Amino acid sequence: MSLISAAELSDLLGTVTVLDVRYRMGGSGPSGREAFAAGHVPGAAYVDLDTALAAPPGAGGRHPLPEPEAFAAAMRAAGVRREVPVVVYDDWAGHAAARCWWLLRHHGHRDVRVLDGAWPAWTASGGAVETGPGGPVAPGDFVAEPGRQPVVDADEVRDVDVLVDARAPERFRGETEPVDPVAGRIPGAVNVPTARNLAADGRFRDLAGLRAAYDEVGALGGGTVAVYCGSGVTAAHDVLALDLLGVRAALYPGSWSGWITDPERPVERG
Repeated sequence: MSLISAAELSDLLGTVTVLDVRYRMGGSGPSGREAFAAGHVPGAAYVDLDTALAAPPGAGGRHPLPEPEAFAAAMRAAGVRREVPVVVYDDWAGHAAARCWWLLRHHGHRDVRVLDGAWPAWTASGGAVETGPGGPVAPGDFVAEPGRQPVVDADEVRDVDVLVDARAPERFRGETEPVDPVAGRIPGAVNVPTARNLAADGRFRDLAGLRAAYDEVGALGGGTVAVYCGSGVTAAHDVLALDLLGVRAALYPGSWSGWITDPERPVERG
């Protein structure tokens, strides 16, 4: 199972590695590190998305995949061990946590779970809260063995049977684009915004609800499925939802921000 409840995590503290990957897109509000210092799951280590979970922006988009050894070094610094389960959380409904979940799985860790309901679920459950920058972390022994999760690049992304765009509907339709310089979508894509993965309480919907959302766009028909978003971060949320349904979807890491770096690539709107 790729999710863990707040109650389950509370029972496992001390036997799992906990990673806090809170992240602020666009610099709004306190930084993830500041939020961590204000309160976090006891024993958690803070992991910065921009530096540990992505390479510098460029032709591969705003958040390209990190180099395997750079990622492994960041995970070791956070205490990740090959044989110890990892739990990842954020305060963004699991979007940043799903990116870390995917990267750990892709690089060979066998037991990684996302805190269902994120930080709000932890505090609502009465979970213990630790403040401050966090104590020393015993180095882990994680070694990157990439290639464990399917990936597609710009030359392959349109060859899959179902291409899912995880962005909000208005960005999918090209009506607005608040982040990237070009609005629109990759031709042929279908839209399952990450918000459709979530119930009103911020937790993932039950399997029946998820099944309805993805069956509607043909993603459960047995063909190949890939997911993209703006920069390859929130797409992992849809990949996680599909994983819960038993579908091994590929990630297009470059996503929309990588697709539009080549002006010759087609764009669809409407």
